[in-house]
Amino acid sequence: MLETVLHGLILGFGLILPVGVQNVFVFNQGARGPSYLKALPVILTASVCDTILILLAVLGVSFVVLTFTWLQAALYGFGFFFLIYMGWVLWRSKPGSMTSQRENEPKKQILFAASVSLMNPHAILDTIGVIGTNSLQYVGGEKWVFIVCVILVSWLWFFGLAFAGRLVGKRDPKGQFITKLNKVSACMIWAVAVYMGMQFFA
Repeated sequence: MLETVLHGLILGFGLILPVGVQNVFVFNQGARGPSYLKALPVILTASVCDTILILLAVLGVSFVVLTFTWLQAALYGFGFFFLIYMGWVLWRSKPGSMTSQRENEPKKQILFAASVSLMNPHAILDTIGVIGTNSLQYVGGEKWVFIVCVILVSWLWFFGLAFAGRLVGKRDPKGQFITKLNKVSACMIWAVAVYMGMQFFA
């Protein structure tokens, strides 16, 4: 059982740690929002969306995606354009621009967080291809322990990420660090987009 717990925790951290649109948005909400509580709609939305993807992956959706090559190709193609666009949004964003327009509009916060969580094909393929296939080695109670551990990592990560953003935001009132982080993140996201484009044409 301990082995299952460690497997779930390590796999969860391995998939969620890389910089992506979802992580950057949650971090920005913590950094530029008027308070940590204002970031809660985004934190909860990102966590719930990840939970849904993880459950779908473990419950067999991975078989559907991995079986039909045309579906994988479609996800790669859509992912290429989605990530190129989101990278461009990050690159052009100015201090607070990703949050200031949404600070007092929880509905827009939730919709944006849901879109970068559920419409990111790279995240979907990672969740389905990695978590879904890794869960196949478990049955019964062990499978649920594995699922809960992966989901727990996701929730803890987003709450911690927004809190880290809040701490950075207090030390960076002009948003200079956030601006640089967004540009670095945009470059990393474009690199992933290029990879997905190569997979699409492969």
